Amino acid sequence: MASSELIAKAAATHDLGRDELIALLEDESCNETLFAAADDTRRRYVGEGIHLRALIEFSNICRNNCCYCGLRRDNQNMIRYRMKTDEIIALAEYAARNRGFKTVVLQAGEDLFFTVDKMCEIIRGIKQFDVALTLSIGEKSAAEYQAYRAAGADRFLLRIETTDRNLYHRLDPGMSWQNRRQCLADIAAAGLETGSGVMVGLPGQTIASLADDILFFKEINADMIGIGPFIPHPDTPLKNTTGGTLEMSLKVMALTRLLLPDINIPATTAMETLAPNGQTKALQAGANVIMPNITLAQYRQHYELYPGKSETNCAADETLQILQDKITAIGRYIAADKGFRHKKSGKVFRL
Repeated sequence: MASSELIAKAAATHDLGRDELIALLEDESCNETLFAAADDTRRRYVGEGIHLRALIEFSNICRNNCCYCGLRRDNQNMIRYRMKTDEIIALAEYAARNRGFKTVVLQAGEDLFFTVDKMCEIIRGIKQFDVALTLSIGEKSAAEYQAYRAAGADRFLLRIETTDRNLYHRLDPGMSWQNRRQCLADIAAAGLETGSGVMVGLPGQTIASLADDILFFKEINADMIGIGPFIPHPDTPLKNTTGGTLEMSLKVMALTRLLLPDINIPATTAMETLAPNGQTKALQAGANVIMPNITLAQYRQHYELYPGKSETNCAADETLQILQDKITAIGRYIAADKGFRHKKSGKVFRL
């Protein structure tokens, strides 16, 4: 079947097989057709609104030692920080009351200082501002995810990074792919909107494994998926490897939109880092979310997952008008709601 026919099939049925995904990922001549189909699917299922989610990176301390991440435990060249509870809550209040954000995203390395009790205190403090709250703080127990939900958290983002088990275990020493998968099931079971995602262009990653990633997203019926290119960090074991490309990242994202038409997909900062218009391209290829970084500059400069992290539309002192101009330039608008997924189909993920 020709690529154009496969894209039409995906747009109509929201279903493709592994070999069909591989064929589209390998065919560079179909890119613009694919992006246009994903953009049309996004328009039909989630509309023209772009959801802005205020990102607070509240700790860069991490117990893990992932080979691709600048926050890895063994990186001795990083200045570590940990925001205080009142700082975090105050920044969330600023985002909600002064900037009009409807969602706050709390992101950190796996910092064991933030116990379940501390996190629940922060969650309760932020929820008083009438915002949706997303957590991205790593692997926890089922009971902890349930406690976060009971305290008021709405969503949880836990990227799988790759569904290739051998690659995962090679790049995430001391971690378990199966436990990662179990955590995603526990997140869904706790009643939290479930987010995941992958890096595109990891050393040893194949086109087939990218196809498997997309099918995994569909299998777990994810509510939100973040996709971005791998960018090598100089203080990691992968410092001399070749990074991913914007084009392939966009293709994986576009295919994810076609197979999961009603989910939330961010235009990631990593895409903007590779190209000044990376986020705009993503918004025109299926994305419907931007996460402006409102972390205070004194901390933000030290949350370096990868080098050259773009702060376009992400700096704390940047006005919403600048972002508004970028969005209206492509015929879109800032959504006024909290951006929950309105499922049109699919089952809840259970192991």
